[in-house]
Amino acid sequence: MVNSISQSFAGAISNQPVWLLPLLSFLILALVTYTQRRRSTKGLPLPPGPKPLPIIGNALDVPTTLMGQKFRELSEKYAASATGDVMYLNAFGQPMIILNSHEAAMELLEKRSANYSDRMPSVMRLISGWEWTFVLMPYGPEWRRRRKEMHQFMHPNAVAQYQPLQQRETIKFLHKLITKPEAFLHHVRHSFASTIMRVSYGIDVAEENDPYVTAVEEGVATFNEAFVPGAFLVETFPILRHIPSWFPGGGFKRIAAKWQKIAHNMRDAPFEKTVEAIRKGTAEPSIAMTILENAQGKEGAEYEEEKIIARDVSALAYAAGADTTISTVQTFFMAMACYPEVQKKAREELDAVVGPNRLPTFEDRDSLPYITAIAKEAMRWQSVVPLGIPHRSLADDEYKGYFIPAGSAVIANLWSLSRDPKVYPDPETFNPDRFMKDGKLNPDVQDPNTFVFGYGRRICPGRHFAEASLFLMVASILHTLTIEPALDEHGNPVQPEAKMTYGVISYPVPFPCTIKPRSPTAASLIVQGLKESA
Repeated sequence: MVNSISQSFAGAISNQPVWLLPLLSFLILALVTYTQRRRSTKGLPLPPGPKPLPIIGNALDVPTTLMGQKFRELSEKYAASATGDVMYLNAFGQPMIILNSHEAAMELLEKRSANYSDRMPSVMRLISGWEWTFVLMPYGPEWRRRRKEMHQFMHPNAVAQYQPLQQRETIKFLHKLITKPEAFLHHVRHSFASTIMRVSYGIDVAEENDPYVTAVEEGVATFNEAFVPGAFLVETFPILRHIPSWFPGGGFKRIAAKWQKIAHNMRDAPFEKTVEAIRKGTAEPSIAMTILENAQGKEGAEYEEEKIIARDVSALAYAAGADTTISTVQTFFMAMACYPEVQKKAREELDAVVGPNRLPTFEDRDSLPYITAIAKEAMRWQSVVPLGIPHRSLADDEYKGYFIPAGSAVIANLWSLSRDPKVYPDPETFNPDRFMKDGKLNPDVQDPNTFVFGYGRRICPGRHFAEASLFLMVASILHTLTIEPALDEHGNPVQPEAKMTYGVISYPVPFPCTIKPRSPTAASLIVQGLKESA
């Protein structure tokens, strides 16, 4: 009976025009998608958003560049009259929740972090050499173990031990700026790489062409390309992972194979150097050394597991701990070249607190609120990580009467948060005074550090180290140097354009500026400081 029915159906289909089968398939798929969508919302409406097309949903609405800006524009168009801060998109069946307010991000990603601490599945993570980084790991035991290890080295009390190192590296950085100021963007990178290499591995890097610094720069560059939303079709259709690299559309596999070597070299090379130094008894204190020492007494598979933890945690501090701060300091240079009045006001505070005969230290931090405000504004002004790293909802949820499906990519639009005119009037202007009131930091103004480092259990574990580094760098630069626009061939100042590159991490588009000592006394302070720190 069943066979006869199936044969009749097959015969009926075979007698129809050739275009009918694709049409029937389309209608069946559309009906199934519609039915599942209606059934899965539990009677609640989805958050507002643009109307989806059949099959592809909102795939054409998802921007491929300037995503933070364009997501906010879409939200203002479709969601402003409803929630105003939460928008829904669905691309090829993948639900996306865009959060455009700090309130929404805090409620979901912080207060409900048990449901929103997962990451989206990623084929590129697995095949491009980044399977080890807990930034992208699914929420679970492996992630928790690495997070716990990182926390012991980066909590507020722990980072104080790095202050002497940060002070020495900052003085070296200042000296490079007065000897070769045109290479300031490179100096920023090298300074932070040098600091993090010492913290992570106890390794001193070479001043030029250091292989470990080169490795991390190459590695972070691959990360920045690999995980831009929508960059690779295999993330939308994971089944493509199984096509051979020579097949049309399989080019991502060749790219991933190349990136895997780079990412693994960045992770493995400095770690193996530290392991060898420990074996010889010449290792300097570091994150890697501490974890390995704590594993003494363990054997076999248990010790190998600890060794992998040490390798992964050290590499993450090395890769992620420096790069967002690098971008922020480069942005600070751009802002100072554009806003001389900010430099003037900062120097007045520094001269009153620090005086002309020494360099700023961490002990001055509480007495330099305007310097702290400049650091906060540098974090806010140009979003370093415009969309953060998407979270993933583990279970169905409800927010403000709207349904959030399990498995949604939940994106905090940090670009939008940093430019909310209700919170930060005239947001495109670099204005540290927005954080000040009566000569003190104004606690009523939202601190950008509450969102630029992410939310909930996925908040950046290195944020305290980054904040300390940024403060010391800003204070030291403004105390000893002046930053001005570069001059064109006619001697006219050329104002830098406030443009950022596009990627998971954004950097200022390279720009020239003029950097010189504030005075002969300031130059002498730098030279003397370098001698004393040697």
